[in-house]
Amino acid sequence: MTCSISDNFHSYPPLFRPNPSDDHGEQYSPNPKFDSDSESEIPVVDLGSSMSPAENLSKICREWGMFRLVNHGVPMELLTQLHEHANKLFSLDFESKQALITTPILYFWGSPALTMSGNVRKTGPCADNLNWLEGLNVPLAKNSNFEYDDPLLESFRSLLEEYGKHQTRLAKAIFRAMAEDLNFPPSKSKSYLSSSTGFLRVYRYLRCPISDRRWGIDSHTDSSVLSILHQDQVGGLQVFKNDKWLDVKPIHGTLIVNLGDMMQAMSNDSYISVKHRVRVNKKKERISIGYFVFPAEDAVIESSRYRPFTYPEFQAAKELDLKTVGVKVGLPRFRITEDDTN
Repeated sequence: MTCSISDNFHSYPPLFRPNPSDDHGEQYSPNPKFDSDSESEIPVVDLGSSMSPAENLSKICREWGMFRLVNHGVPMELLTQLHEHANKLFSLDFESKQALITTPILYFWGSPALTMSGNVRKTGPCADNLNWLEGLNVPLAKNSNFEYDDPLLESFRSLLEEYGKHQTRLAKAIFRAMAEDLNFPPSKSKSYLSSSTGFLRVYRYLRCPISDRRWGIDSHTDSSVLSILHQDQVGGLQVFKNDKWLDVKPIHGTLIVNLGDMMQAMSNDSYISVKHRVRVNKKKERISIGYFVFPAEDAVIESSRYRPFTYPEFQAAKELDLKTVGVKVGLPRFRITEDDTN
């Protein structure tokens, strides 16, 4: 499922196309050094096991916040077709992609951060500090009610719809086990995960001639309740564990699940919203498909460690921080302090 390394730079956003006259050592300011310590054998959750996933999920969520999912029931043929279609779409001329890919699917590049209205966050006029990626944002609730005229895009939309149904099934099963472990009351179990909020992100991480000084996505936590990732065999995903960055090895046919900020707040910090990041590769492009799901819009997240808040309030604060301080602050914005208790 890996991309060809042939010259297809016509498909790249212009700022990411190589210029033979450029001295990359001078053109770009360095990012922090990649300091991966080793490959990580992250914990495994087997949905095909006779044991309940809750039997080992509790410890994993508390100690790792990330696990590998096996026997998940997503057909391999579907995963193969998704990656093949993604490769074909991303390999189109940059200008063609911009014209072809229209609502409800959104094409973006340079940053995974979108505004609350679903628009691409504006980037600067140079490649400094941009994420070396392009992607598609697919809101599943809208995707199923639309049909494209272009055969390739419509076929891809249909595959994404089928894949989204599998991801919704998996998210519900995983969350059900977590809610049981955390003793959520029925009302919270129902509102804390809303399948109507689910969306897919299809990423292509671009070949980068200065891969030691650029990120696919820099260190971050997801804002979701949970996220489910399928990656190709190129690699690049890293997880932060015990003060070390560890490579998450691609294993054919498996999915990666990580917990997000909403799950950490819901669990009163018992579960971990895990830090992770993506490296870029000098010779190979990388395709990944992520599923993200959130609480219902009116669900109030209540915890002894955080002020009550809804996900829209969290998202609004995150967007304001991105505009004003340039980074996501996230949960610390809502954490109860001594001033709140006095």
